Amino acid sequence: MTFQWPFAFLLLLVPVLVRFLVPAAKVSRSGALRVPFFAQMRAAGLVGEGARRKKLVRLVLMSLIYGLLVAAAARPVIVGTPVPLPVDGRDLMLAVDLSGSMARQDLTKDGRPTDRLTVVKAVADDFIARRKGDRVGLILFSSRAYVQTPLTFDREVVRQLLDQSRIGLTGQETAIGDAIALAVKTLRSRPDDQRVMILLTDGANNSGVLDPILAAEAARQEHVKIYTIGVGADRLNLGSRVVNPSMDLDEDALQKIADMTGGRYFRARDTAGLAAIYADIDRMEPVAGDPLYLSPTVSLFHWPLAVALGLSFVGALLGVLPARRRRAVPVAAAPAAAGEARG
Repeated sequence: MTFQWPFAFLLLLVPVLVRFLVPAAKVSRSGALRVPFFAQMRAAGLVGEGARRKKLVRLVLMSLIYGLLVAAAARPVIVGTPVPLPVDGRDLMLAVDLSGSMARQDLTKDGRPTDRLTVVKAVADDFIARRKGDRVGLILFSSRAYVQTPLTFDREVVRQLLDQSRIGLTGQETAIGDAIALAVKTLRSRPDDQRVMILLTDGANNSGVLDPILAAEAARQEHVKIYTIGVGADRLNLGSRVVNPSMDLDEDALQKIADMTGGRYFRARDTAGLAAIYADIDRMEPVAGDPLYLSPTVSLFHWPLAVALGLSFVGALLGVLPARRRRAVPVAAAPAAAGEARG
């Protein structure tokens, strides 16, 4: 337990300063009060030793109440174990092509021919896992573009939803312009220097309502930096024939999109090359530094306040009880003169 405002304990010195710095009230001894019921007052504890004891009890009670109020003003808290908070890093949208051409098995994974999407998901999963401190979002596109995951610090959710994506989920064609426009719309509310998009495709724009170059211009105006990645081998042996499985890839458009927005175009012809591309992006867009730590606190000021309130009720009762006792004491039948005394 600790106190957030420990300087509040200086208020404990206020009564002491008042006691010694403020002059005491003058006591007049010009006369005395004679009462015929002095014995009843003594029995009720209003004068004599009983009165002095009650005065001492009241002084102690008021001192405790004041001390508790000062303790509450010092804001006592219980400090918990420090909890790491994510540092605000990049706002990164990952757009992945799910068109039919992503099913071509011209890449390898673990030495076996594998379709493009499987390789992309494996490499992108490792990339997302390293982006600590970044908000990461996921856009899936083919004939249409959809925000599968909005920007979030929960990278595990992004990885799971990327792993669950399937070829043709959003159609068979490729709407690159719509994917860029959707990313710009998602990122435009974020700080200017943190807006990053990674666009991964294996074809050319042949669907959607927006031209990729016009979408790239909107991204440039909104300060969204786009890294474009063209996926697919450029040489595939089919028996005695050698074909280019990436002949549909529009590299010129991808290069222009990257140049317009201050990003860079990458060509991924195999799994190792794709992994190296993501490593390059890691270096160009470094993740945030070490996380900040916050210690959760539980306020306790209400406890001394509650005790002070309870003691104030006790003090009020002490002020009421003597009056009740006084009414309960019978008036003596002795001559009034016998009970006279100086008060």
